[in-house]
Amino acid sequence: MTTTWDHRASGVLELPSGRKVRGRGLRHAVPDGPSATFDVYLTGRTPPPTPWEARWIRWRDFWLPSDRTAFGRAVEDIHARAERERVEIACGGGFGRTGTALACLAVADGVSGNDAVAYVREHYSPRAVEMPWQRCFVTDFARRRTPPAVR
Repeated sequence: MTTTWDHRASGVLELPSGRKVRGRGLRHAVPDGPSATFDVYLTGRTPPPTPWEARWIRWRDFWLPSDRTAFGRAVEDIHARAERERVEIACGGGFGRTGTALACLAVADGVSGNDAVAYVREHYSPRAVEMPWQRCFVTDFARRRTPPAVR
């Protein structure tokens, strides 16, 4: 069994469930310490190969994922794997796309769509989720996940 991230490590977001995910920018060196065991790259171009398992979601800088269904599946996979693995989410700078994905992951962990961006900004980076449409995307992601109320 693989251990998860140390919650004090650089870029690690601890979710309310205790799951931990590291966010980072690809323009920066890989932080010291253990490597990820699974990575999700949010980039407009094919990411470089890694010695660990990785998934690529095509997502241009400052925009939204080009395939929202694939992104939703990736969030579910990240959430499940973060319980037992060192999972990382990475984009160019580590704030806009990565912050948006982390906010969607917080929604998957039970944080409301209205609170997810604030949660990530408080526990990961105040710069997370850079664009207004990324914030709307998180709210919409939460709305799509919530089953309709029973009447």
